[in-house]
Amino acid sequence: MRHLAEGIDRFQRDVFPAKAGLFAHLATTHHPGTLFIGCADARVVPELITQADPGDLFVIRTAGNLVPAYAPGADSADGVAASIEYAVAVLGVRAIVVCGHSACGAMTALAEGHDLSAAPAVAGWLRHADAARARIAAVDAGHRLAALVRENVAAQLANLATHPAVARALAEGTVRLHGWVFDIPTGTVEELATDARPARAA
Repeated sequence: MRHLAEGIDRFQRDVFPAKAGLFAHLATTHHPGTLFIGCADARVVPELITQADPGDLFVIRTAGNLVPAYAPGADSADGVAASIEYAVAVLGVRAIVVCGHSACGAMTALAEGHDLSAAPAVAGWLRHADAARARIAAVDAGHRLAALVRENVAAQLANLATHPAVARALAEGTVRLHGWVFDIPTGTVEELATDARPARAA
């Protein structure tokens, strides 16, 4: 924790003064233009990758950048669904990015068939990637992880489009969906072709 405390000191001393005007504005304004859904992996930092300022991104981070499909009557404590709805219906974001990445632990576990019996919550959560895993069943082992990372982004975009607020925004043309893959060792970001279509609101 010491390095975090030192980081706070550096932020308050060196960073904040240069952006004091921005933070003063943000104290009463919250209008991010993009919802960024990324992996909880500590190596994938949305604001660093995009060089976004505070206030630019509304961020959701989950293991494996997974987005459960909308389920009417599901648990009202679903933080992912609530955050998506808030970003689209209340904040009015104009773009949504689902970003996968190389060396993803969640996708590695699925691609290599790891035994997750000691982590039942993780195993249950990763079922949201079942559609992506089915699509790469015939891919050879050497290319399975990379293929799964990309298929998973596509599958999560499809899940995202089942959420009523997103489906309405797609139908009205007020939001666009984007699929990205971040490569950790090279720092490159690949934009995947997407064909998200308006989904019927549940």
